[in-house]
Amino acid sequence: MEKNMQLLLTQYFDRLNKTLLLNHSSKYNQKMKTIVLTLLLSTFFVSAATCQITLPADGNKKASVSEDIGITTVKVNYSRPAVNGREGKIWGQVVQYGFVDLHYGTSKAAPWRAGANENTTIEFSTRVMIEGKPLEAGKYGFFIAMGEEKATLVFSKFNTAWGSFYYDPKDDALRVEVPVQKVNESVERLKYEFSDQTRNSAVLSLQWEKVKVPFTISVDLHQLQVESFRREFNSGIFYRYWQNMQTAANYCLVNNINLEEALTWADRSVNTYFGDANFLTLSTYAGLLEKVNRKKEADSLMQKALPMGTSLQLLMYGSNLNKMKKHEDAFKIFKINYDKSPKESYSNLGMVMGYYFLDNKIEAIKYAEKGRETATDPNWKNYFVTLITDMNAGKEVFK
Repeated sequence: MEKNMQLLLTQYFDRLNKTLLLNHSSKYNQKMKTIVLTLLLSTFFVSAATCQITLPADGNKKASVSEDIGITTVKVNYSRPAVNGREGKIWGQVVQYGFVDLHYGTSKAAPWRAGANENTTIEFSTRVMIEGKPLEAGKYGFFIAMGEEKATLVFSKFNTAWGSFYYDPKDDALRVEVPVQKVNESVERLKYEFSDQTRNSAVLSLQWEKVKVPFTISVDLHQLQVESFRREFNSGIFYRYWQNMQTAANYCLVNNINLEEALTWADRSVNTYFGDANFLTLSTYAGLLEKVNRKKEADSLMQKALPMGTSLQLLMYGSNLNKMKKHEDAFKIFKINYDKSPKESYSNLGMVMGYYFLDNKIEAIKYAEKGRETATDPNWKNYFVTLITDMNAGKEVFK
C-alpha cells in the first residue's frame, strides 16, 4: 500500500513540476520531492489511523433520559447491557454484591458502574434532594453497590471514568441506601425510567432483568423559583416587561410565599417606566396588599381593576382565588363575570367552578348545561358535555 502511495505521489509531483515549470536544479527538485512525499505520507497514515467511519455501538447501546422537575432538569447518560440469556445470573454474579475488588485499576472496593462502559452519569441543573438528602447542582458519576434487599447509591464528583475500576470514596458527594424491588416481568436491556411525577418530585428507577432500584428526586420548587426570579430580575428581564413582574408577583401571591418582595415586583409592574395599570397588574397588587393586611388599599385597587377585566381574565382570577381556598371570594368574581357576559363560555365555566367549590353540584351541573347550550364552538360544547358527565358520575373535575 505504501509503495502504491509513493508511486502515485511521485507521479503527482512530476506532473506538478512540469505544470509549474520549476527552474531549480535536479538535485533541488529531488530533495523537494523527498520532503513533500514524507509529509504527505505522514499525513495520510495519521489520517488513516484517526479518521474512522461511524458504526453502531457494539453490544451495549448508549442511551439518555431526562425529566424536568419544576424548573430543574435531571438527565441520565448510560449504556444498556443486555441480559442475553443470563437470567438468574445477573445479580450476585455478573453484577457482584457490595463494594468488591475487580482485580483491575486502583480500587479494592468498587461499586457497580450502574450500566456499562463509561461512567453512568446523572446531572442536575439545580440543587436537589435524593431520598430527602441534599445534593448540589452538577454532573455526577453514578454507581450502585447492589445487595439482595438493599442498594447503596453513590453520587461521585468524578464523572469521566471508564467503569468503576478507579473508584475512590473520597470523591463521593452523597451515598443513599434504598430498597431493591423484585419484579415479575424481565427487562432485557438495562434502562432508567422516570415515574410518579409531581410538581416537585419524581421517582427515577434503574430496571434490569427482574430487579428495580427506585429512588425519589425532589426539589424545593418555591425556593428555586423565587431564586430564579431574582436572577432574572437582576438580568433586566423584569424591568423590560410588566408581564414578567406581574407573573412573578402572582406566583408568590398564589403560593403565599415571599410576600414583601413580591409586593415590590407588583408595584413595579404598575408604576415603573415599563409598568402598566391593567386588570392583571392591579388585581395581583391588590391580592398581595390584602395578604399583608393592607385591605383598604387592596379594595381601592380592585375597584379600579374589575371593570378592566376580560371574561377570561376574571375566570383566571377567580380560579386563583380557589387555589388559595378563598371560594366565597372566587364565587363573587365568577358572578360579576356572568352578570356582565351571561352567554360567554368563560363566564359559564366560572359559575360551574364557583358552585363546584362551594359543594353545590346541582347548580354546577345546571350552569354546565347552560354553557353547552350557549357555546358556539364545538370544542366548548364537548368540554361542557364532559363536565356534566363526570360530575354526574361523581368524578373530580377541578383540582
